[in-house]
Amino acid sequence: MRGRFPRKPPVQSYAKYAIIHTTMKYDKNQALLECQIPELPRKSGKVRDVFDLGDSLLMVVTDRISAFDVILPSGVPGKGKVLNLLSLFWLEFFGVNNHLITADVEKYPAVLRPYAEHLRGRSMLVRKVKMVEVECIARGYLTGSGWKEYQKSGTVNGERLRAGYQNASKLDEVLFTPTTKAAIGDHDEAISFARTAELVGAETAAKLRDATVALYSKAADYAAERGIIIADTKFEFGIEPDGSLILADEVLTPDSSRFWPKASYKVGSNPPSLDKQYVRDWLDSIHFNHQPPGPELPDDVVAKTREIYIKAYEDLSGRRL
Repeated sequence: MRGRFPRKPPVQSYAKYAIIHTTMKYDKNQALLECQIPELPRKSGKVRDVFDLGDSLLMVVTDRISAFDVILPSGVPGKGKVLNLLSLFWLEFFGVNNHLITADVEKYPAVLRPYAEHLRGRSMLVRKVKMVEVECIARGYLTGSGWKEYQKSGTVNGERLRAGYQNASKLDEVLFTPTTKAAIGDHDEAISFARTAELVGAETAAKLRDATVALYSKAADYAAERGIIIADTKFEFGIEPDGSLILADEVLTPDSSRFWPKASYKVGSNPPSLDKQYVRDWLDSIHFNHQPPGPELPDDVVAKTREIYIKAYEDLSGRRL
């Protein structure tokens, strides 16, 4: 038995760990719901807790999950690591200008070292970026809100499409369908390209459209080779001082994309998605009204969702989690 267990650390070390641990909020399934680093200012989104280090930011991806713009009280263990590692994979895959400094916790500033084990695998140190206040959505297939609009008016984001599309049809060309960035709890608003140009300027709007379509197309071709259809996805960009774009925030994750297994795809209906659609479907099955507060997720729904997220990462990256 000797050597199998670490030597008991001093009492002071136990106390220090206890203090650090209480700044991190985990649920009963050990899903990280909230990250706190008392030494640093924090801003929180639906999933990410972002800390200001002065000349850089620490982005921590929690295990929170939202649906219908409502943050649910239950987390999905390991979900944050899937999102973070998948974003890192795509940043490496694209090789374009992006906000990443490092995701190696050993290279983080000294103030973060006491939190290293909580941050490992689910965080990245990034540059501060002047973000464009538009979410850039690429659609390769007609589904979701785009399909609903098309059924009513034959348009998507106000742009007229040809007749004859069905639910889940592949579009003749990739569409750029931007939205506004809504506050937490509010809904993003679909906007036309013309409105985007009014908000950010015609030149920047054109750059956003071209970059969004190019990144989506490259990723979609790659994913198809691995048996996955990327029906749509969201990108976010910042602007460099010289006016060039910088890719930022999450990239092609199950939270920002609709992934369909090719094997179960057919026109006319949505195949089971490798994303949080499983949670949305469960919420609808219990007649959730899409308003906060959200209900606790049963353990079997949490486990199945975790399985779906891991499959998305492993199928797309070719790596084991």
